[in-house]
Amino acid sequence: MEALLRQSRTMCPFLKKTSPATLRSLSNSANVLHTAPGGGAISNLQIIARRCPVMGKALSVQSGRNIASSALAGAFIGTRAYHHKVPRAKLHTTAPKEAQAVDISELKREHVLFNPTTPSPAGNAAATQHQHGMAPAPPNPAKFDYDGFYQNELDKKHEDKSYRYFNNINRLAQEFPRAHMSATEERVTVWCSNDYLGMGSNKHVLNRMHETLDKYGAGAGGTRNISGHNQHAVALESTLAKLHAQEAALVFSSCYVANDATLATLGSKFPNCVILSDSMNHASMIQGIRHSGAKKVVFKHNDLADLESKLASLPSDVPKIIAFESVYSMCGSIGPIEEICDLADKYGAITFLDEVHAVGMYGPNGAGVAEHLDYETYANGGNTKGTVMDRIDIITGTLGKAYGCVGGYIAGSAKMVDTVRSLAPGFIFTTSLPPATMAGAKAAIEYQMSYQGDRRLQQLHTRAVKQSLTAMDIPVMPNPSHIIPVLVGNAEVAKKASDLLLEKHQIYVQAINYPTVPVGQERLRITPTPGHVKEYRDHLCQALESVWTELGIKRTSDWAREGGFIGVGQKDPEVVEPLWTDEQLGLTSFVRDLEAGEGALGALEGVLEREHVRVGQAVAAAA
Repeated sequence: MEALLRQSRTMCPFLKKTSPATLRSLSNSANVLHTAPGGGAISNLQIIARRCPVMGKALSVQSGRNIASSALAGAFIGTRAYHHKVPRAKLHTTAPKEAQAVDISELKREHVLFNPTTPSPAGNAAATQHQHGMAPAPPNPAKFDYDGFYQNELDKKHEDKSYRYFNNINRLAQEFPRAHMSATEERVTVWCSNDYLGMGSNKHVLNRMHETLDKYGAGAGGTRNISGHNQHAVALESTLAKLHAQEAALVFSSCYVANDATLATLGSKFPNCVILSDSMNHASMIQGIRHSGAKKVVFKHNDLADLESKLASLPSDVPKIIAFESVYSMCGSIGPIEEICDLADKYGAITFLDEVHAVGMYGPNGAGVAEHLDYETYANGGNTKGTVMDRIDIITGTLGKAYGCVGGYIAGSAKMVDTVRSLAPGFIFTTSLPPATMAGAKAAIEYQMSYQGDRRLQQLHTRAVKQSLTAMDIPVMPNPSHIIPVLVGNAEVAKKASDLLLEKHQIYVQAINYPTVPVGQERLRITPTPGHVKEYRDHLCQALESVWTELGIKRTSDWAREGGFIGVGQKDPEVVEPLWTDEQLGLTSFVRDLEAGEGALGALEGVLEREHVRVGQAVAAAA
């Protein structure tokens, strides 16, 4: 010990000028104004040592270890004292992971906590002499620049032109698809709403919501477990199960939460689970897979050969989930649902189908694409056993798009639904939807189950817009659905086109940029509704023609000269037939007008006029 002290005195100015008696006195005297990290007072010698650049760091490392030890000991003792016989709570979607010990000294080496300057030897001597043997104060530790981080991330979004601007669009219930901006007199026509059928302003839905709101109030009062469960939730889930011909359904605050919670829960609970995900799946499904901790295998978009090769490479006894969509909302493509069911049966997988952009829009009852594939069976009340929809294990959907409200859901077997209800934190810990919202959603579903006029009219408007834009050489990405993606191919130009449509033509169509779509595939996404009559359609076409000319945006013929791109301008393309057939839309008069020489667009206008009259009469009767 004496040898160590002598060696230290030769190196430390403080020890060199301080007698052993003084050191002993300082070490034995405690300072009540200072407390050690683990509790209790610390000595005056420790206070002085903290100021030393060498000892200060050493004490920090030691105190960090003491804190960790004390925290662990306290937590263990506290748990034993208060929860001795109660098992530790777990978030059910978290895969079991062992805690890893962390060496704080290693952590400090990896993350520089200080930014010390290196003073000159003369400066050191002067400082030591000035403090009469006291070591200089340690340099101030560097602190993380939070605002600088935020600014850097935002700058990157601005630089790559993917920064998102939100327009103040206030949809008018009595005039939709018209809306006003920040000032009520600033009227615009909305051409990009996901309220595909205008149910957000449907009289029948609004009346039901007003009645429920007046009787039961604004909110649900808590989670479903704590005061948020009520007759409206029970009735809505029963209606959803009936819609999809499934045993049960479960309602969530959104379909993002439904997808995330369901995939995360099942993926973490199935032992050694593998989830096979379409490369164009929605972010909510990707996030759910990530949260599950399960192994993820991505297959090429709608590529059955790639999916089968990946399924075949997995052990037969490993649980497998194939996650995919029916309508991919940014390109409008349709998933090969029946063929994926065949592969699932062959390789022992279960199917997870996201029908978010299809519910309300397809099928005789509006249950989605899976129902639409067996249209006649469901329309005529035939035996649905073995139909495509019957073969799907888990269906997810939304109440916030074609049904005009808010919320999401899953539907499937009673045991599957009960498992998710019992284990998913995304359901357990989320406040229930308000009674009025659930009552309105139920009314919207029942309305669309009993009436096809809105979705037929929407499909007719979609056909008319696609045909008009195609005739104008505007690059519409071909697809069989109700989505009309118009290719731009540049983030900055897409934003300019959207701004120009709004500012000059009073048309709101949002630009779709990365990360929603890949870089280089930026587009405008147009979604007609039953309310987009010929007057609005003509205005849209004229405005797009003007914007494409003013900004010099590539047209279909320009893409063709470059060899085509993602379906636009490709040589000898496959004919893409709409999912709704002429017969399902009741277009017998359309064919008759075509034969009379009316032309495709002219014949379609005649059908639209007749359909508008019928829809108006049906809506008035329902209200």
